[in-house]
Amino acid sequence: NFKIFKNIFFVVSIFYFSYYLIFNKADISFEIKEEIYYKYIFFSFLFSLLSIFFNGLAWKNIIYWLGQSPKINNLISFYILTNSLKYVPGGVWHFVERFTFLKERSNKKIAFFVNLIEPYFMLSAGLLLTSLGLIYNPLFLLFLLPSIFLHRNLIYFIIIKLESLKNSSISILKINYTKRQFDEKIKIKSSFPFKILTIEILFILFKFFGFILCIYIFNDLNNQDYFFIFTLFCLSWSLGLIIPAAPGGIGVFEACFLFLIGNDYSQSSIITSLILFRFISASSDLLLSSPLFIKKVFSGN
Repeated sequence: NFKIFKNIFFVVSIFYFSYYLIFNKADISFEIKEEIYYKYIFFSFLFSLLSIFFNGLAWKNIIYWLGQSPKINNLISFYILTNSLKYVPGGVWHFVERFTFLKERSNKKIAFFVNLIEPYFMLSAGLLLTSLGLIYNPLFLLFLLPSIFLHRNLIYFIIIKLESLKNSSISILKINYTKRQFDEKIKIKSSFPFKILTIEILFILFKFFGFILCIYIFNDLNNQDYFFIFTLFCLSWSLGLIIPAAPGGIGVFEACFLFLIGNDYSQSSIITSLILFRFISASSDLLLSSPLFIKKVFSGN
């Protein structure tokens, strides 16, 4: 049962990271030794903010790719508004809000398929970037495979599989459809979504730029380390995305990265960097969501 596996993976990840956090707590310090590092924190925060914009832009283009005419306003703004809901226990409330928003402005089927397939685009981009560090490894083709299935002729197969894997978490949104109904209602505009995949890659790259600055503050890095850390970041982030029991990938991303990087670096310094990055990432979501949320409350929409 995939659901049981995800829950076990989540619990193990939390315990793994918590164990090393407690074991290294005496050595963990957030002391900033050089003033220039405060600038790194600022730029890390800025990169995190920009990554959210690219994420919203990708969501907007997925809607258009599935056949919706570009007549819905404020798509990116609404995406950002609902982004902080991923931290709410359950991990589905941002999908529910986006589904309701699109259903009222488009149709139920597009609203359902967009929210079902959007995480798969992010996963495909993450694994595609991971494959760059495994070019001479047999696993290289395995990490490329998710991107191949984004082809128009294969997308229905992916949607069916995603629906079966996420059945319990999206049952509130579920609609009935056949392959014929899918082809009639969903008019995919191009054979392969190169533009969307590129935007998702930019989203992950900007996330990584923010992350590597947090790593650099507390760790001494050589030039050859950056690509290695980039590969581990993309793989860990992808694993955090797969496990929806973790709000925003919290705990899973950190545990995976800590496990994969091994003892090549000081564990206490890596943990400090991971905590700082998580704080910056979550704060970025909340900061961008709050003014839009306030505006929505006062406008009565």
